[in-house]
Amino acid sequence: MTTTPTTQSVQLTVNGVARSGETENRKTLVDFLRDDLELTGTHVGCEHGVCGACTILLDGEPVRSCLMLAVQANGRSLETIEGLGSPDDLSPLQQAFRESHGFQCGFCTPGFVMTTVALLRENPDPSEAEIRHCLSGNLCRCTGYQSIVEGVKSAALALQAGENR
Repeated sequence: MTTTPTTQSVQLTVNGVARSGETENRKTLVDFLRDDLELTGTHVGCEHGVCGACTILLDGEPVRSCLMLAVQANGRSLETIEGLGSPDDLSPLQQAFRESHGFQCGFCTPGFVMTTVALLRENPDPSEAEIRHCLSGNLCRCTGYQSIVEGVKSAALALQAGENR
């Protein structure tokens, strides 16, 4: 009788750095990032893929890391909020959100920011309707969303002006 191993080795690139670890087959990617790689910027919200708090970029595309197993990311490239900037050196996108007062408690912020990174890479000059449509899968319980939309608009202008990161 053959048994399936309960753990696997995972090798991936996270924010441009090769990372690896041994993980249970059923561990979600968000838990692997937070628990095993100690990248706690990606938040765990609903654990059903509805709220968007756990959004990361997988090979450049936004995905809900709570809906994916860590072993499914083996060999792939991931970007998390930690790859954008630091508290002392914010990326233009993070600075734009800060200046627009886009967030209050901050729990949803990483998911909104990573979703916006993907949007602005694909469409550097989105309309307000395109911004709202793109962000419609991310939930914030504190704001009315207008300041978040303003932050995206401001970030788009900053990036167009050459403030890349």
